[in-house]
Amino acid sequence: MAKKIKKKKAIEKKKRFSAAKSKKQIKLKKTASKKALVKVRKTKPVSKKIKISPKTKKIVKTASKKQVLKNTAPSPELKKTKRSEAKVATQPIVNALEKTKRSSKKITIKLPVLKPVEISKFPKLKIKRILVSQPKPESEKSPYLDLAKKYNLKIDFRQFIMVEGVAAKEFRQQRVNILDFNAVILTSRIAIDHYFRMAAEMRLVIPETMKYFCISESVAYYLQKYVQYRKRKIFFGHQTITDLVDVIKKHREEKFLLPVSDVHREQIVDFLDELQVQYSKATFYRTVAADLSDMKGQLDYDALVFFTPAGIRSLRKNFPNFRQGNTRIAVFGYNTALAVKEYGYRLDIHAPTPQCPSMIMALEQYIREANKR
Repeated sequence: MAKKIKKKKAIEKKKRFSAAKSKKQIKLKKTASKKALVKVRKTKPVSKKIKISPKTKKIVKTASKKQVLKNTAPSPELKKTKRSEAKVATQPIVNALEKTKRSSKKITIKLPVLKPVEISKFPKLKIKRILVSQPKPESEKSPYLDLAKKYNLKIDFRQFIMVEGVAAKEFRQQRVNILDFNAVILTSRIAIDHYFRMAAEMRLVIPETMKYFCISESVAYYLQKYVQYRKRKIFFGHQTITDLVDVIKKHREEKFLLPVSDVHREQIVDFLDELQVQYSKATFYRTVAADLSDMKGQLDYDALVFFTPAGIRSLRKNFPNFRQGNTRIAVFGYNTALAVKEYGYRLDIHAPTPQCPSMIMALEQYIREANKR
């Protein structure tokens, strides 16, 4: 029994020794393979980095990063061909960059400088009767009626001009399709009325996506008569077209329609030309002198108030023998002031100005000074 136990122990020792030996051999093989790999790596030539000048970097912009430059200097002929190929390859990128630079430039609008309006130094006599060349206000909340109560004045209203809408047949001759435009520039309430009148006559439905650019807030609010104000894209300025510069710049890709009268202000057209936007102007209505024959050529008033050059023309047509004398003429707008001087009349009151942005304020300031004396 003892012999058998000894034999078993000897066999187990042999097994353990052989296992340890095999492990050592495996380790030796691994270390040998690692050393061999290190030797192989050391023997392999390492590619050196070549310094490239900024000029060559510009030329080889489109070349792939994996391309390896040779150590030997290329011939001058090869240099020329490489440069020409690189220029051809990079030309569309350069063109695109130039376009982005041009578009990023700020647009400078150079409108013609207007000469200051010259107001006469005629003595400020008392004012008791005023004729306003507008239709009589429907409500009693008119600022003119408040002015009359405040200074004990008599103010009459009489329209000197009439606005006639252009017929649909005549409008078609202008070859302007209203639905080709997705933005409208509206300069007055009359323009709004005749824009939607023309659309109704031609049986056109103005889309809800239409954008409205109004010259003032009051003109913008007047759109409620035809569209739902909250559900539309409506933009407005303070009082002039130049207030809409930033808004029109943001929407310069739109096609703009400008409804105008047969006699309109060229300043708006010059403004749109300077902005370089796509627009078309179309005549929707015309201004005509009203028939004032019932007044029998008499203007027994201390002051006459006009708002358009057409009103001054109507004054000359209906009252050819009118001599101004002590009658003061008050006008609103730069072009109306020019028309006063063109027809040989004297300009006494002018608006808008920084001190008096409205006609009511200009009249009140004059009356306050004149009626004290």
